Amino acid sequence: MTGTIPETMQAAGFDEPGGPQVLRLETLPVPSPAKDEVLIRVAYAGVNRPDVIQRMGHYPPPAGASPIPGLEIAGEIVACGAELSQDTVGQNVCALVTGGGYSEYCVAKMAHCLPVPDGLPLAQAAALPETLFTVWHNVFERGWASEGETLLVHGGTSGIGTMAIKLGKLFGLTVIVTCGDDAKCEAATKIGADHAINYKTADFVEEVKCITGGAGVELVLDMVSGDYVPRNLACLGEDGRHVTIAVLGGMKAELNMAQIMARRLTLTGSTLRARPDEFKALLCDEIYQIAWPHVEDGSLRPEMDQIFPLAQAAAAHAHMEDGGHIGKIVLEMDHS
Repeated sequence: MTGTIPETMQAAGFDEPGGPQVLRLETLPVPSPAKDEVLIRVAYAGVNRPDVIQRMGHYPPPAGASPIPGLEIAGEIVACGAELSQDTVGQNVCALVTGGGYSEYCVAKMAHCLPVPDGLPLAQAAALPETLFTVWHNVFERGWASEGETLLVHGGTSGIGTMAIKLGKLFGLTVIVTCGDDAKCEAATKIGADHAINYKTADFVEEVKCITGGAGVELVLDMVSGDYVPRNLACLGEDGRHVTIAVLGGMKAELNMAQIMARRLTLTGSTLRARPDEFKALLCDEIYQIAWPHVEDGSLRPEMDQIFPLAQAAAAHAHMEDGGHIGKIVLEMDHS
């Protein structure tokens, strides 16, 4: 390790699962990077739904990962592992990590880092990796989305939802979203959604049929699961694809397999956190080649909601659970 790196750091963790109030600051040793890792002096860390689920005790970190929450960070590389060039030190990057983001220093695989271009604030950079990796993999790789197709996304003003809107529009998709109130529907439309459905006042299945002239959509990005799945399948056209990335509404669904066969539907899904490092490196490289130029030229930016200091991580989680946020919530490190 090089430079003036302290021995300890502040991090936001918890002893026992529970509500937002269990999060508190603690002093921990600064981690050392492995041979293929960099140590990042974190400026900002993104807050994501998996962090909340981990804090509640339902999403333990993979073996070997930090127990500290936080799956995405942005900041300056201050040290690097033995396999890496010292030229990386001093670079500003954002990174996808398996944990440890809610801290002043965090290690990341160099192959999971993306360079922060001039003009991209570090707070926005920290809000990109988790949703960008997730949406890119599930919409374009698993979901085979292609220009001219129509995508249905639930939770249109969430971090995932807003990223799906922005990426979808950049790559030629028509995007339909559902939201829980008219104000969120209006916000989603301003962000770029072609159609926004208030699922509390309208049947989204009927609305999708109306919007698509009865043809249905080619792809559904599903974060709800449970009893939404048969309704989602009713929104799909023939040869449609259904991709599940979360089970916020329940893990079990009742399906009509004859209908799936007759309409040649494809059901798939994924989680990202526990995937092998090699897979994430390939995904990072593909994003860098295809999507990152839109970040570099300013045409892709995360939808930002609110920035909280690290010491207020509990308030950030409460804000996410309240459901009123539009876009991304991030934590700011103090380093004072």
